[in-house]
Amino acid sequence: MLAIFSEVGFTDVVIEDTSQYSFDGKKIIKFKKELFAMHIPDGYLSPQTDAVLGLVSALGLSVGARKASQSVRAKDVPLLAIGAAFSFTIMMFNVPVPDGTTAHAVGGSLLAILLGPWAAMLSISIALIIQAVFFGDGGILALGANIFNMGIVLPFISYFVYKLVATKSPAGSKRRWIAAAIAGYIGITAAAVMAGIEFGLQPLLFHSVTGVPLYCPYGLSQAVPAMLFAHLTVAGPIEGVVTVLVLRYLQQSNPAFLEDDQSARDKAPLSWKRFLPWLAVLVVLSPLGLLASGTAWGEWGGEDLQSQLGFVPQGLGKLGEFWKHVLLPDYGIAGFDQSFWQQALGYLLSALLGLILIALIAWPLQRIWRKKKG
Repeated sequence: MLAIFSEVGFTDVVIEDTSQYSFDGKKIIKFKKELFAMHIPDGYLSPQTDAVLGLVSALGLSVGARKASQSVRAKDVPLLAIGAAFSFTIMMFNVPVPDGTTAHAVGGSLLAILLGPWAAMLSISIALIIQAVFFGDGGILALGANIFNMGIVLPFISYFVYKLVATKSPAGSKRRWIAAAIAGYIGITAAAVMAGIEFGLQPLLFHSVTGVPLYCPYGLSQAVPAMLFAHLTVAGPIEGVVTVLVLRYLQQSNPAFLEDDQSARDKAPLSWKRFLPWLAVLVVLSPLGLLASGTAWGEWGGEDLQSQLGFVPQGLGKLGEFWKHVLLPDYGIAGFDQSFWQQALGYLLSALLGLILIALIAWPLQRIWRKKKG
C-alpha cells in the first residue's frame, strides 16, 4: 500500500502493516508518538551528518584539551575522571516519562559549573566513548553527534546560563543554586533540541528518488517535539535537581571552591577522594535504572522499525549493525538476562567496568599532564 506521510514530510512510503494508522485518502492523520533518544545509534544519521558532526566534535575536543591543560592542574586530573565517572553512571539511571518511554540526566551542567565547560566536555566525551565502544549505548559512527549534543552543547549552554543568572552573587548565596537549577534545565533541553533537529533533518535531506527516508524516518515536526517533551517534563528537572544537590553540598562544605576568582579556588582545592563514597552509592544503585519501563525512541533496531512502520530505511539497515564488538551490550550479559537480578548483575558489572576504564584513561593522562607542566 502506498501512503504519504504528509504530516512529517515523507512521500511515497510503503506501509505493509496499516493496523495502527488511520487514513484519510493518502494522508496519515494518526501517527504513533514515541520518544527520541539522546544517545543516537548508528544508522539514524547519514554518513554525511556523522562526518560533519564528528569533525566539529574532534575540533572541539582538540581545543578543549588545550584549554583544559592550561587551566587544570595535573593533581586535579582525578577530578576530571570523577566527572566522567559521574556522567557515566548517572546516564544509566533511566526514569519513566509520562508517555511510557524513558529519559535520563547527563550531569554535564554540574561538571561545567564545577570544572568549566572545556574540562566538562572532556569528561563527558570520555564517558560517551566508553559507553559506545564497550556497551553499545550510542553509535560509533554517531559518536561525533553524541559528543556534540551532550559534550559540547549541554555544558557550554549550561555554563553561560549559570554565569548569566548567578552574576557576581556570593558563592554561598541562594542565587547560585537557583542559577544552577536553571542552567541544568536549559542546558539538557538545548542538547535535546539539537538532537531532535539532527534526527528531523534526515528525511528532508536524505531519501530515495521516490522520497523514502534512508535514515531516521521522522521529520522535524515529529522529532523536535518528541525530544522536547521528555526533557522539558523529566530529564530537564532531574538534571537541574542533581546540579543543585551537589552545588548545595559544596556551598556547605567548601564554598570557596565555587568562587569566581581562581586564586580563591586554588586556596580551597576540591579533593576527588570525597566523592568516591557517593560514586560507589551510584554504582550500587545503578540497577534501579532497569525499573523504568519503556524504550527511548530512536534506539530501535531494524526489527522494531519493521513492526512499527512496515519498512526499514535502507541506510539505517546497513549502518545499524556497524559496531559488533560490544563487550556488555546494553549494560547486560548476553544470554544472562532472564530475570531482574540477572539484569541487575549485568548493570553492576557494567558500572564497575566503566569506572575502571575511566581510571585507566585518567592515569596516563595525569602523567602526560605532569610532564607538560614540567
